[in-house]
Amino acid sequence: MKTDNILTGVALMLAFCLLAPLLDVSAKLATATIPVGQITAARFLVQGALMLPVVLVMGLGWQVSPRVLGLIVLRAVFLIASTYSFVAAVVVMPIADALAIAFVEPFVLLILGYLIFGDQVGPRRIVASLVGFGGALLVIQPSLAAFGLVALYPLGTAFFFAFYMLVTRQLASDLHPVTMQLHTSLAGMAIVLPVLWLFDGSGIGPLDPVMPQGREWLWLFGVGFWAAVSHICMTYALKFAPSATLAPLHYLEIVAAVALGYLVFGDFPNALTWAGIAVIVASGLYIIHRERMTHRATAAQAAIPVQAAR
Repeated sequence: MKTDNILTGVALMLAFCLLAPLLDVSAKLATATIPVGQITAARFLVQGALMLPVVLVMGLGWQVSPRVLGLIVLRAVFLIASTYSFVAAVVVMPIADALAIAFVEPFVLLILGYLIFGDQVGPRRIVASLVGFGGALLVIQPSLAAFGLVALYPLGTAFFFAFYMLVTRQLASDLHPVTMQLHTSLAGMAIVLPVLWLFDGSGIGPLDPVMPQGREWLWLFGVGFWAAVSHICMTYALKFAPSATLAPLHYLEIVAAVALGYLVFGDFPNALTWAGIAVIVASGLYIIHRERMTHRATAAQAAIPVQAAR
């Protein structure tokens, strides 16, 4: 890849890290008066409305096979569960705390890749994953005492998002990333909107929708808008630069979340939370380092027969 392209990819990944927490801020602002299920639905509704003209302008295809359609629906289910879990957590938890716990997702993905696809995972990366989970416990422990079982919701986000990424991996060769985002949004709407309709007037708080008022419309729009814009940035970042280059930058999202959480809500992580964040980030960076080393070793091994043939 050209250096200019890699720099463009890095810039887009940095944009993702700055914009993605705005989705969390919008969701937390909305939770003051809007049910969690309705906020989750807003993400898919607004994101779908924004992605539709993009797909039309790009002239991308619409048709998918039954297999791909099934995977899209499954992807939407996991994203609904991931979004719902995180929004339910930030009702009471600081955004940075919830995000730090959710950042154990790469460790979950590593283990699931090994169990489901037979990916090669060495003992060092397994140990790093366990250490990363230990860092999450440092964040969870005071949160569990302060907020109760809701502090475990971000773990749900991590597990559901890991499954979401595994399904995405299966779809990557079948769909353009932008089309994938649109179809996932449409599938999400088809699942969530009927649920809200069924629970309308039920009195079940998280799922009983209300009519937004004033700024509440802005917060709901922000959930879908920042989700669409940030994920487009990440999608195209991966097009311009290798994932090994971009992966370490993802942890800057925690920095942005801390800053926005403090500026908007006055939340600031305590010493134990900072320690947990440091452990999670260090473990994640080590796994990325080991991935690079493994990739280089595999590439070097593959080059030996070619050199011998000469």
